[in-house]
Amino acid sequence: MLCKKLHHAAFRCRDAEETVRFYTEVLGLKFTHAMGADHVPSTGEYSPHMHVFLEMADGSNLAFFEVPHAPGAMRDTAMPDWIQHFAFEVESVEALREAKTRLEARGIEVVGPTNHDDFILSIYFFDPNGHRLELTTPTCEASRLRMFEAEAPRVLALWNETHDWSQRERAFGSKEGYAWDKVRSRG
Repeated sequence: MLCKKLHHAAFRCRDAEETVRFYTEVLGLKFTHAMGADHVPSTGEYSPHMHVFLEMADGSNLAFFEVPHAPGAMRDTAMPDWIQHFAFEVESVEALREAKTRLEARGIEVVGPTNHDDFILSIYFFDPNGHRLELTTPTCEASRLRMFEAEAPRVLALWNETHDWSQRERAFGSKEGYAWDKVRSRG
């Protein structure tokens, strides 16, 4: 496999200092690198910017650009809030519940915990830039993960053909033939 791990995902921020403070103080990421330039290294375009990196325990990073003179918004506001987000894995359900308590104590509005069909349990909130964040923890066994992986090509093929999830019995023989529906029917 060519790609070994995520090095970083980069997004825009309004204020680099405020963003670093949020991700280090609220989420415990490590501030590892900051660099500024007047020109974009890859294009040569004039665009003064600050680029900051925040590292997670596995060595992957979130990176943010403060680009005060560039047009555009932090994110696509016409798109539903729930689509574009960062999802961070925490070690347990207990850690997730503790995080919710800590976030709410800071005055941060939190949605959840939300049970995603006994696959993961998640909470949701926003960073100071309006980026939606998710803290999540796995809640299913490895055997179920293998089942989901095995059926993923059929799920995608059905979607590409129909763009109508109610048609899933065509691919799985019945609505209950799909692994997610099996989970739901267990109650």
